[in-house]
Amino acid sequence: MAKINERLTDIPGVAPGFGYAHAVTTSNGLAFISGQIAVDADGSLVGENDMAAQTRQALTNLQNILHALGTDWTGLVKLTWFVTDTDQLQDIRDVRDEFLRPALGDLPNPASSLIRVAGLFRPEFLIEVEAVVALGS
Repeated sequence: MAKINERLTDIPGVAPGFGYAHAVTTSNGLAFISGQIAVDADGSLVGENDMAAQTRQALTNLQNILHALGTDWTGLVKLTWFVTDTDQLQDIRDVRDEFLRPALGDLPNPASSLIRVAGLFRPEFLIEVEAVVALGS
């Protein structure tokens, strides 16, 4: 049975999470990353009403967490996307590829689920993305 190794709460470049860890690592070499939204290191919204800008900021936060875990996009096992508007999927895919293609090259993208939601925890947020990562990859 896997055990929790570490709960990461203080990540350089990522606003503090209030009441939760940004990532939890386990003894079997997995890390679970909490949903990331479009806030900068100071906690300010980035890209009001702009799905591409919000996606870019959420993925920047995710990238900072990957680096804090000692890995990069190549360790990514699964992404789960929560979006308020599925009409903007191409914007999301384009930004995703800005981050993944340089790291993965011709490899396929990781497993992924996308869920359309009525809203996130505040109405100005359009997207949230969480991840599962294999450490040591």
